[in-house]
Amino acid sequence: MVNKPNTNSNSRSKDQKPAGAGQQGEQTAKKSFKRVSEYGRQLQEKQKVKQMYGMREKQFRRFYQEASDMEGVPGENLLNLLERRLDNVVYRLKMAISCSQARQMVVHGHILVNGIRVTKPSYFVSIGDVVGLHASVLNKAEFLETVVDKRMNIAIKVPEWLELVKQNRTGKVLRYPTRNDVQYPVEEHMIVALYSK
Repeated sequence: MVNKPNTNSNSRSKDQKPAGAGQQGEQTAKKSFKRVSEYGRQLQEKQKVKQMYGMREKQFRRFYQEASDMEGVPGENLLNLLERRLDNVVYRLKMAISCSQARQMVVHGHILVNGIRVTKPSYFVSIGDVVGLHASVLNKAEFLETVVDKRMNIAIKVPEWLELVKQNRTGKVLRYPTRNDVQYPVEEHMIVALYSK
């Protein structure tokens, strides 16, 4: 009599191992991936813009409120106000290597607007304003060489609403920025939708 192999599914030889994370594991990973909701996308867009301009929620909300009270499209108004901030203008004029450094320069009194020292990063520039460096900065040869002059000589385009005069290390506001002047990919309508809820 020949012994038949035991086909009972409950019996497992000592050499067999439990199933690993093959296809079954991949399916589980796919199921755990969730699509971002519309609210989530709006929130991400707001966070991205806040980070770009280095702002906190309370300040950003105040800017949005001001943009909403203005005539025109709220999203475009918001971008206009954000671009006109003094710290952003200093960065766009290539006087600083980052927005945070530009903000620090303004706070420390290193920036002049029409010959007057301004220490408020959220100061709005207007048409015809001339932005320059304070004498205390102009006397720091190393800083001028390693930061200001080095960045001014890089082939980064200054927005068309601003004019850079490299020789004087100054810049002039030619007009107010438009939506097309914003150099970053921004979906401002999502921010408007988020705050409109």
